[in-house]
Amino acid sequence: MISVIMGVYNIENEKILRTSINSILNQTYKDIEFIICDDGSTDDTYYILEQICKSDSRIKLIKNSVNMRASGARNRCLKEANGEFIAIMDADDYSLPERLKNQIEFLTQNDEFDFVGCKGKYFEDKINNNTGEYWYCEYPEKKDFLVTLPFVHASIIFKKDALLKAGGYSMNKKVNRSEDYDLIMRMYAMGYKGANIDKALYYIRQDEKTFKRRKYRYRINEAIVKYEGFKRLKLMPIGIIFAIKPLIVGIIPIGLLNLIKDKYYKMKRMKN
Repeated sequence: MISVIMGVYNIENEKILRTSINSILNQTYKDIEFIICDDGSTDDTYYILEQICKSDSRIKLIKNSVNMRASGARNRCLKEANGEFIAIMDADDYSLPERLKNQIEFLTQNDEFDFVGCKGKYFEDKINNNTGEYWYCEYPEKKDFLVTLPFVHASIIFKKDALLKAGGYSMNKKVNRSEDYDLIMRMYAMGYKGANIDKALYYIRQDEKTFKRRKYRYRINEAIVKYEGFKRLKLMPIGIIFAIKPLIVGIIPIGLLNLIKDKYYKMKRMKN
């Protein structure tokens, strides 16, 4: 029923990788296949994955000869997927055991939605040591994309048919680090809809390496993705202001940005 897909590249900490993979293998919902793509790792990641795959026949391990980045790895997994639904999983995060069960029940009971995510909680080393929550609204509308991506991308389960009709993940270099924003805005522009379950079922690792990956050139990519996405969603001209936000975000205190986002979505939830 569900194909879980994961891209992996040069994992330095084997324990983190095993914890992430085991969080899927230990799901209460068992009708899954788990497709893992080694995205051209140059260390011993592939060997480690081979050892892990011996533990469960539901895992299918594939390998890219060169690094194709997140979009390429996920698209490669999609080509191998047999499930009716596609669940995303990142190699350093953690899914609670009931995540897939809750999400598949939602999608089968709410046919008007094409994908569903959930609340996300940040953590550094242990999932109980929370450092914040990624949560905005249950039923995102087009205008909500102006403020931020109103989904935890790696927590999402898609209907595979909708994901494939949207063309999967873009391989254009200008979407690097914003491929999730690009994909979901394209899907909304095509008439697909998503929702969020009001439960924290997914934990997002946020450590020192997370912040090191946030280079300024990716803010330029994000601005381009937002500008083009907001045009598709007919959110112009106001969208121009929000599209350039990534370029100036470095001079605005992160606390103030989070306060603005939290206030916006709190007002939205109260209204709903």
